[in-house]
Amino acid sequence: MQHLPDEETARVRALLSTRLAALTASLPAGPRSDLSRQAFETLILLVRNEAERVRAVIAEAVKDMPHAPRELILRLAYDPSVMVAEPVILVSPLLTNADLLTLVATAPSAGTVVAVARRPGIPEPVSDAIAASANAAAIQALLSNPSAQIREAVLDALITASADHPGWQEPLVRRPVLPKRSARALAEIVQTHLLEVLMARPDLDPGVAARLAERLDAGRAPEMREMSAEAALGEARRLSRAALLTEHALMSAIRRGERSLATALLAVAADVPVQVVQHAASLRNAKALVSLTWAAGFSMLAGGAVQTFLGALAPGEALQAATGGGFPMSADEMRWQAEFAGRQDVTAKV
Repeated sequence: MQHLPDEETARVRALLSTRLAALTASLPAGPRSDLSRQAFETLILLVRNEAERVRAVIAEAVKDMPHAPRELILRLAYDPSVMVAEPVILVSPLLTNADLLTLVATAPSAGTVVAVARRPGIPEPVSDAIAASANAAAIQALLSNPSAQIREAVLDALITASADHPGWQEPLVRRPVLPKRSARALAEIVQTHLLEVLMARPDLDPGVAARLAERLDAGRAPEMREMSAEAALGEARRLSRAALLTEHALMSAIRRGERSLATALLAVAADVPVQVVQHAASLRNAKALVSLTWAAGFSMLAGGAVQTFLGALAPGEALQAATGGGFPMSADEMRWQAEFAGRQDVTAKV
């Protein structure tokens, strides 16, 4: 018999997996029949030995089955491929809180913890573990999960840490419940463009609202006196000559809400005209902004802040860091994106 090509074999086995899962789902609940048991045993065997594509098909098919074998669900949840593990982690009724805590502690991949953070209704102990994981993307996903239960003390700690993780601030501001103490702490450090969002909360304490109004009033005068584009470019070049044009300098400008200076710092560090950064920001082009950050020699942490501040991108729109906190694109793609951003700016002026 002629052997099927590997791709065709994977396709056939994926189809077989789907049909087996559909068969088990159609069988009545309660003690499993021989047919049901054999189908599940075959699925477990396929999960152990088959390609990612087949495992992903199985995960999608059994993710919400209440009577699937725990061995199958746990194997899928611990799969190092996020494409396989995430559907099960998000919705399987068979995963216990203890299972979720173990998944966070062992973290087969960085995406595993992100998936746990996105699971609806996770309780406080699981949120505590995610907050302590040092996985910035998972913490952002946790804060963006409106049904996640987060202790007030943990929320306060994450608010303090958000000074170094600007991408966390918008989901914090939009949390369905924000205790008074947490709102007060957030009012002191939230980025300028989120002040009005925080002020619009119907549950905001009057004292916190008054503090936000002070910040808004104080921010208007500096905004009017904000450094001109020419002055900002001169300052960026001065810092560059003095070897002081660092990621810290960029992040400090962003925290202070100094848009012109942050734009100039990124442009000079990336060795592109200021107009290139301005054009990428005006288009809210996440790939271009991240690529310019990379070209500047800064980290993806700065890439997240640049997207949020200069591009005004919401967490769901911004590119997230890759596993380990690195850039989510290859060097070749980022080099192309940075060059393309420059060509687009030239075209826009013609």
